[in-house]
Order: sequence, then C-alpha cells, then structure tokens
Amino acid sequence: MSEKPGKPRGLGRGLSALMADVTAERADGATPTQRRPDMTVAVERIHPNPDQPRRVFAEDALAELAESIREKGIIQPLIVRPDPAHDGDYQIVAGERRWRAAQLARLHQIPVVVRSYSDSEVLEVAIIENIQRSDLNAIDEAAGYRQLMDRFGHTQDQLSAALGKSRSHIANLLRLLTLPDAVQALVTNGQLSAGHARALIGLENAPELARKIVRDGLSVRATETLAQAGKSTKSGSGKGKSAVTKDADTVQIEQELAAALQMGVSIDHDPGQQSGKLTLRYRDLAQLDDLLRVLSGG
Repeated sequence: MSEKPGKPRGLGRGLSALMADVTAERADGATPTQRRPDMTVAVERIHPNPDQPRRVFAEDALAELAESIREKGIIQPLIVRPDPAHDGDYQIVAGERRWRAAQLARLHQIPVVVRSYSDSEVLEVAIIENIQRSDLNAIDEAAGYRQLMDRFGHTQDQLSAALGKSRSHIANLLRLLTLPDAVQALVTNGQLSAGHARALIGLENAPELARKIVRDGLSVRATETLAQAGKSTKSGSGKGKSAVTKDADTVQIEQELAAALQMGVSIDHDPGQQSGKLTLRYRDLAQLDDLLRVLSGG
C-alpha cells in the first residue's frame, strides 16, 4: 500500500465544495483531468454505502466497464471514507459502479481518494453523483434535485451554480414531479420523453393522454398541440367564452409554484381586473396534508 493520505479537509463545506469531488465523475468514468489517488486499497477492504440511493446496476454496462478496466485500469479513483462499521476498512462515497466492475475484472487493488465525510455529506455526495449519470431519466434526476432541496436546504439557484445546470432546467424537471404516478412511470421506463411529459403538466386527463401519445407515437410538437386543445376546451366550456392565452409571466409563476409545491398550479386572471383565481391540484389526501402543513407553518 502506498503512503497514508494527508489530512482531510474540515467538514461544514457547502454544496460547491462537495461538488469539487464529484463534478468530474461521469457514468463512463471519463474525466476532464485525472485525479491523483491518495493510495491504493485492497478491493476486499472497500465496502458499498448501505444508504446509496442507486440500487440497480445494469449488468451489460458493468461488463463493458470491466473490460475497459482490464485494458486501461481505473482511470478515476473512487472517493471513500473510513468505514464506521469496519475498523481499518473504507466505505464508498462515490464510484460504486467502478468498484463492482473492478471485481469483475479481477483487480486486487483499487486507487482511492480518502475524505472525512459525515453521514449527511455521504448521502449528499451520493445524490449528486447519481444526478450526473449520463443514463439518468428525467424523473430520477428531478427526484435527486428535490432530495437536495428538501433534505439539505439547497435552493434552485444554488443547485444551478454548483451543478452547472440552468435554473430553468432544474425548475422544469421539478415540475414533472407534479404529474400523476402513471405518467411519471412512463417517463422512468423510457416510453415518454421529458418533453412529452412537460406538455401534460396540469391536465386532469394526463394519464389518458400519455397512453395515447405512447400508443400513437406522437411527437412532442403533436403532444403540445393536443394538450393545448384540451386546455382550450376546458377554459371555454360552460361559459361561452373563447380560450385566453396566458402571458409568459403568468406561465412562469405557475411553473415556479408547481415546482415548489409539487402540485399542479393554475392561475387565471379576471379580464381587465387585478383579481383572479389560484387553483392547486393535489394527487391524493397525503399530498393535501403536506400542503396544509406548509400553509399552517407546521
């Protein structure tokens, strides 16, 4: 084993500092610059994080990575911390996929970078690493952002700056979490794209339209036209009025509220008046209870 690692940085780092360890991490193991390992560790002395959010590792992708490791070795070292459950061993903070592939490649030693992370920071880094996976679907990515906001208090602006994502990208993905579970499932399994799903936000018949989109193979543009027709019909029904197109500012406010509350949001201004109506749509009673707790300050 090589020399022992130097003194770890102190805790209490912000999101950007945590990102310094995982910004370069990608699902294919490639990095803009190669990080130098602190040491190499026997593969059997490294253990996965039991609270790792990612549970599924595709066998074919692992086999491809293992073949690459056989030829070139592990280019990017794993990030680990001293294992709190096994004295003298290490727990993976970032890089479990490489650890698994290294075992398939029958490596005996693995390069690592050692950090002194708290349990909370380990979870935070694991979520960040998952968000950066190239094969991540839009719903899982949105769920990662929501976890970082709810569990660690990060704002959309902080996530945007640290992760290199635009604020609108984050806000638009968070809005997908307001869709019914049936629609989210179609996005998760790849049958529906994020573009298709965004067009269905706020529609009561979203599951029905989603099934039609999948069945008929509709494009995103065709989906938007279909969704707009549904909104126009609903707006004009029962009142004899033609549908009124909302201005961009109102739509933006709806999107931000929907992302913050994880609910469908609709804002309707009375023509020529300062007043209007704000409508919130909840999926179930549990989500209604969550809203009531927020409104009551609980």
